[in-house]
Amino acid sequence: MGELDISCLAAGTAPGLVRTLVEFRLAEWGLEKIADDILLIAGELVANAVEHTPLDREIRVRFTREPGAVVLAVWDSSDALPVVRPVTELTLDDIVPDARALDDGHDDGTGGWGLPLVRALASDCRIGKTEPCGKWVYATVAV
Repeated sequence: MGELDISCLAAGTAPGLVRTLVEFRLAEWGLEKIADDILLIAGELVANAVEHTPLDREIRVRFTREPGAVVLAVWDSSDALPVVRPVTELTLDDIVPDARALDDGHDDGTGGWGLPLVRALASDCRIGKTEPCGKWVYATVAV
């Protein structure tokens, strides 16, 4: 019951694949009680890696168990560091229809909330650059 260490292509299917593999590993470790938080973190980190990696390139995922915690790490080849959007409270007046929501390439400004979610669920979240390019994004969750 060792760590999960995989490489996969940066594709839209990668977040689902990783969530499934992480869920199986959590079950093997008897840690189903933290599955919801870990699966949300995995989906967010892998989706970010996919977004910043060309389709023909790989991303890497490591999921390990440590004393009192699990660590999920996701690597991508981009040197761009994640941008964390400040958390603000929304009101009903802020929620309005967007006629261009389905247009290709339309940015409605609602992205950028994944890392605040990860930080809220993880006991530690950090980023480490790699040479010659890329970065690891780590999230540790206490068990």
